[in-house]
Amino acid sequence: MDKPKVAFICVHNSCRSQIAEALGKCLAGDVFQSYSAGTEAVQYINQDAVRLMKKLHGIDMEKAQYPKQLSDIPPVDIVVTMGCNVACPYLSCRHREDWGLTDPTGKSDETYVALIAEIEAKIKELAERIRFHGKVNPPT
Repeated sequence: MDKPKVAFICVHNSCRSQIAEALGKCLAGDVFQSYSAGTEAVQYINQDAVRLMKKLHGIDMEKAQYPKQLSDIPPVDIVVTMGCNVACPYLSCRHREDWGLTDPTGKSDETYVALIAEIEAKIKELAERIRFHGKVNPPT
């Protein structure tokens, strides 16, 4: 069976969705394929996110990732929106959920560290739902 494709979607694809893509590849690559994209173009991944992901997880997001728009990713099975408080465009999928994450841009390192930990927990929980149920059930 092919691993499901998961898209982490946010407005700019510069921070939360990039962190989710990186952690998805690192922590759940055996369960699902991770992609991220945004609805508006930006040039760079958030440098605080890059710095702290290197420090906390040894992941250099700039080596294998770059900001993408929805048209840059393949068709996906699961869409996870980050909680951008905007109307996300329609992206065809079998399952959709919103993680309701607050944007840490311009905030303290502690805010970023807490966000990264929250995304890590959500990635692991999503992987467990897929691994043990064979499909994505809503979080409990």
